[in-house]
Amino acid sequence: MQSLRAGTGSQQVDEQKGSAVPTGKVKWYDAEKGFGFLSREDGDDVYVRSSSLPEGITTLKAGTRVEFGILSGRKGEQAHQVKVLDAPPSVAQNRREAQRKKPEEMVGIVEDLIRLLEGVEAAYRSGRRPDPKTAKPAAKLLRGLADELEL
Repeated sequence: MQSLRAGTGSQQVDEQKGSAVPTGKVKWYDAEKGFGFLSREDGDDVYVRSSSLPEGITTLKAGTRVEFGILSGRKGEQAHQVKVLDAPPSVAQNRREAQRKKPEEMVGIVEDLIRLLEGVEAAYRSGRRPDPKTAKPAAKLLRGLADELEL
């Protein structure tokens, strides 16, 4: 495996070969068509084909930082052996994080849930099913807590 060290500007230096490895960001990529373009940090855009992507990666999101080799083809420069450095933050992940309740808010919810579950427990201990007026809010809070914990 090649070792890389930080270089100047927008490139890293391959210590084994002593050559600069270009870096940049995905300008756009169409997974259906199997190609797109990378914006080099030091200038021109570079064509990228799906065959140049790492194994297991079928698409690239715009803004993803990548490292790549360059081959000169008859139609210009093409990216070769693309390596994903870091992906842009996911909009869905950011949205989930924004929807999460603060820990201070969760304390009250958990305390209420414990009180409701104690009522459910008392009904079961006395050999009967819990009253629907108690069971429904407990079930709703349990579902909400489970959703909050899974985010």
